[in-house]
Amino acid sequence: MSENKRFQLGTIGALSLSVVSSVSIVICNKALMSSLGFRFATTLTSWHLLVTFCSLHVALWMKLFEHKPFDPRTVVGFGILNGISIGLLNLSLGFNSVGFYQMTKLAIIPCTVFLETIFLNKKFSRSIQLSLCVLLLGVGIATVTDLQLNFLGSILSLLAVLTTCVAQIMTNTIQKKFKVSSTQLLYQSCPYQAMTLFVSGPFLDKFLTQQNVFAFRYTPQVLTFIAMSCLISVSVNFSTFLVIGKTSPVTYQVLGHLKTCLVLAFGYILLHDPFNWRNILGIFVAMMGMVLYSYYCTREGQKKASEASVQLQTKEDESDPLIGMETGAGATNDVALPISPIGKADNDLRARDYNR
Repeated sequence: MSENKRFQLGTIGALSLSVVSSVSIVICNKALMSSLGFRFATTLTSWHLLVTFCSLHVALWMKLFEHKPFDPRTVVGFGILNGISIGLLNLSLGFNSVGFYQMTKLAIIPCTVFLETIFLNKKFSRSIQLSLCVLLLGVGIATVTDLQLNFLGSILSLLAVLTTCVAQIMTNTIQKKFKVSSTQLLYQSCPYQAMTLFVSGPFLDKFLTQQNVFAFRYTPQVLTFIAMSCLISVSVNFSTFLVIGKTSPVTYQVLGHLKTCLVLAFGYILLHDPFNWRNILGIFVAMMGMVLYSYYCTREGQKKASEASVQLQTKEDESDPLIGMETGAGATNDVALPISPIGKADNDLRARDYNR
């Protein structure tokens, strides 16, 4: 099997794992928080990360992956930034209406596109931009209801969007810059993410819920769902780093909105949540946007691969003197022949997303 085929299969596997694990943990957490009253989201996320780190440590001990240390300051800064972004998203939900929180999540894609265009010189074609607009429109129709604005909530939402975008862009750039796998990066950054939320989580949750996480009554049923949530989170955290590393932050965010649509559908089918024409229309439009996005990304990726292959073949032909003599390129002529320039390949246009 060629390397390109293996990469494609690996990407499909990562996307599938991300969708299944994220939808599963949302359903599990919804039962935990809505039905059982355990609403300490930030503290729960810190437990997720601690269990993930312990699981990866066992995997390292079993030699399932290799530990590859790199710049400690980058790891610490990246881990703390990830922890802060999660805390800000939870604060944003606490200070804003659900509708405005959904708008905050929608703003992550255009913000990521803007940052990658300005600071990483990435190019996004009009086709990609159009498909993203269709996607955001559909998710907005399906999820956004009331929009109640307040100054503090707006500031927290802005900070949440910025930190989330930067953290996800760093996830991709760090893996490529230091040539580390998603597992290696997650293993090294997990402790700093976990400790950031483990320290701030109880205070943040008490501020938002007016309840003490340590005074909560932990029944066997609550403990069972917490254990299930933590185990599923290992797959969620791993697949998040894997998807962003193999694709891009924008593609990960697009995938996150697919999860949102699936959660809405599963909530209606399994939990009998209220559903109306806006939800149906929004999901339909969002799915159209996702199909368009996938189609244009695939088409442009194939175009770039084809152009790169042509350029590589041209360079090999020019470097081989025998081929040059056969084609006449190496012959000495009295009349200079014009040489047409070789066109440069278009910039990679991959648009890629941390919905916990």
